[in-house]
Amino acid sequence: MTRPEAATTAIEKTTVSQDDFRALMSLFPTGVVVLGAMDGSGRPWGMTCSSLCSVSVSPPTLLVCVRSSSPTLGAMKGSGAFSVNLLHQSARDVAELFASGATDRFRRTAWHLPDAAAAGPHLQDAAHAVGDCRVDGVRRVGDHTVVFGRVLRVSVAPGTGQAPLLYGLRRYAAWPSNGSVADTGRSRPDPADEE
Repeated sequence: MTRPEAATTAIEKTTVSQDDFRALMSLFPTGVVVLGAMDGSGRPWGMTCSSLCSVSVSPPTLLVCVRSSSPTLGAMKGSGAFSVNLLHQSARDVAELFASGATDRFRRTAWHLPDAAAAGPHLQDAAHAVGDCRVDGVRRVGDHTVVFGRVLRVSVAPGTGQAPLLYGLRRYAAWPSNGSVADTGRSRPDPADEE
């Protein structure tokens, strides 16, 4: 029988290539969001992100992982706030635009700041829900920075009826409408409650 310390030491000596790691993560489908923040001059910044995770219900906290050299991260840290735009299935073009690095992305996408409490741009046509967050901590890990966001407000678009946009296996997809993910009318436990 292998002792845990020996197994940990053996694992630490193993290295995984970036391609292998990307292949592993491509097998984990996830929702697609656009993070948004305003810089000190009032300019909007944003990027597509699939690294979003619930951290805590009390207080409501999530985390996002952002490339450490990203100008969007600079705006998030500088303003101390950001928006999380959950994209619907018809917003694949917006996801691709905000992943492209195009400098005119906010001129090509409808967005607004609904009021003074908005933490960042709301993508009014592409998002079926938006979370306004306050930066509650950051931690650099490798080439990315984990940003913890205290969720201050949730806005859900009324009557959109749009399913979430998903990303996995290096392609976009819509949430299945045939009930194969969860039966209608039947509630399922929240995995976050089981931790």
